[in-house]
Amino acid sequence: MRVALAFCFVIVLWSTTPLAIKWSGEGPGYLFGAASRMTLGLACMLPVLLIMRRKLPITKKAWLTYIAVATQIYGAMLAVYWGAQYIPSGWISVIFGLTPFMTALMAAVWLHEPGFGWYKILSDVAGFDGLLVLFGSAHAVGKQSVWGIAAVLLAAFIQAAVSVWIKRIDARLPAVCQVSGGLLLAVPVYLLTWLLLDGSWPEQRPLPNILSIAYLGIVATTIGFALYYYVLTHLPATQVALITLVTPVLSLALGHLVNDEPLSEKVLLGTLLILGALLLHQFGARFFPGPRQKPPAASHRSGSV
Repeated sequence: MRVALAFCFVIVLWSTTPLAIKWSGEGPGYLFGAASRMTLGLACMLPVLLIMRRKLPITKKAWLTYIAVATQIYGAMLAVYWGAQYIPSGWISVIFGLTPFMTALMAAVWLHEPGFGWYKILSDVAGFDGLLVLFGSAHAVGKQSVWGIAAVLLAAFIQAAVSVWIKRIDARLPAVCQVSGGLLLAVPVYLLTWLLLDGSWPEQRPLPNILSIAYLGIVATTIGFALYYYVLTHLPATQVALITLVTPVLSLALGHLVNDEPLSEKVLLGTLLILGALLLHQFGARFFPGPRQKPPAASHRSGSV
């Protein structure tokens, strides 16, 4: 029951996060928005560790997990923040809908999970077609929107790689330790990046920007990351990726209703192709089962005493 509630809460957070990311970067800039969010998130996570009386393990597997989480927090999130400048917020969730395909491929190689059937290959083709449709409609949004799509696609790849990496490490750390350890490594890099590439304190900080940073830092980072890694610890990596099946629809609707983001026919077509590919990828085995394996012959079994 706890895992199911955490799963649903992550869906809500991931549906609202893209719009909050876009708002947090407007005005002060995406670097300030990302760095301030992660710094605030770390400031909230440390008291949580004290309240829960948790100590960060320093074993080899623990350090590898912290590095993996920091890679996701810095690499994937920074790419999302940069890309969000050039594309509608709802597109972020749509592109992240491709994460299960990447996760399944990496899980097959790294975790030796079941390979691809013909329906999974078909779903990959449909998902790729949906991405091409989005690329085709990008010029209607802006000249740099293609780069925005590419940046978010890179973030989705990093997200998938890290989720499988953590499962492969199998440190079995509490979610709060995973997030805290990852933030402790990622926040200094964020601050250094901001100092080197920007370094100026923003003179104008609109109210939506401040509220978005607060929401992302306190709720999405502190609670959201902890719940995500909690779910990832208790469920298979490919099942966690199902979150991306629901969030694109909610994010597109929210961006259209709240932020007046356009919903063209191409965007809807690309989204439907990706969602249809996800459905086929995740549930195709129920409708197109593979051939059943015959039990081994008696002559090949070891003899009984």
